[in-house]
Amino acid sequence: MNGLGTINLRALLIFIQVYETQNFSLVARREGISASQISRVIQNLEDALGQQLFYRNTRAIIPTESGHLLIKHARVIAANLEDARRELSERQQEPAGLIRINAPVFFGQRHIAPALANLTQKYPHLEIDLTLTDDFIDPLKDAADVIFRIGALIDSSFRARIFGKQHYHLAASPSYIQKHGILTSPEELNTHKCLVYSGTSGPNRWFIKQAAGEWIHYPVSPLLRSNSAESLLTAALNGMGIVLFPDWLLGDKIQNGELIDLLPNADVSIKAESQYIAAIYPGTRHPSLNTKAIIDHYIEVFGSPLYWQQM
Repeated sequence: MNGLGTINLRALLIFIQVYETQNFSLVARREGISASQISRVIQNLEDALGQQLFYRNTRAIIPTESGHLLIKHARVIAANLEDARRELSERQQEPAGLIRINAPVFFGQRHIAPALANLTQKYPHLEIDLTLTDDFIDPLKDAADVIFRIGALIDSSFRARIFGKQHYHLAASPSYIQKHGILTSPEELNTHKCLVYSGTSGPNRWFIKQAAGEWIHYPVSPLLRSNSAESLLTAALNGMGIVLFPDWLLGDKIQNGELIDLLPNADVSIKAESQYIAAIYPGTRHPSLNTKAIIDHYIEVFGSPLYWQQM
């Protein structure tokens, strides 16, 4: 046994081709060498590993159990090599051409669109197509290169970059509190005027968790329900009632005193599972140069912690 130090990348790449085709002659034609040279590469690889990788006879080349084991690692090495080659190549390039971005409507208006000017200054040859929609977008089918979405952990079939966790607040204006009193417990919600967002799946449900307790759904009878988050926020600012909204939507209003954070020691949400802000893109192993430029830009823009959570 010669040891693993004698194994080279070219031998592993040839091994992958032989494993997939189970044909020395076909691999030889691809590589522009003889079938006997391919056989010699495999033999040297087997000698280096001290393991037989293929059963050979006049009719077939069949992987052994050792061959099945090696292929898993060989494919990872080959994929990592391709990633490195591509990244090194792209270091000499600049993002350019069309990039299609999709984001939820109000989040896109608040936190995606304002950062586009700096993006185009950084990459002047980049063309941007921004679509804002709250509908489900499938990155494998729809015309979008980068999709900003907020929700539970992303489906594992998609590639994703999670920017951070979304937090919610129950909030009302000082004028509302002066008129109707402060909310001191979740049970009092049914005595207050509530403003509830209602999307395609119906009105949001309001969940509250005290300290280390469980999430509890507190049904409310809305004074106002709307599919417009902006309209509900405006109503809350004008003293109409209580809203339950994410930090990226009303964090600045709480910070400047236009809204008061109610039940600050409790966790509140519209769902019992954690919600994340992420960018997803088609399931390629390595994102395109344009896609990577967009994601890296918003990593810098959003910061850590997310800038709207830095209160």
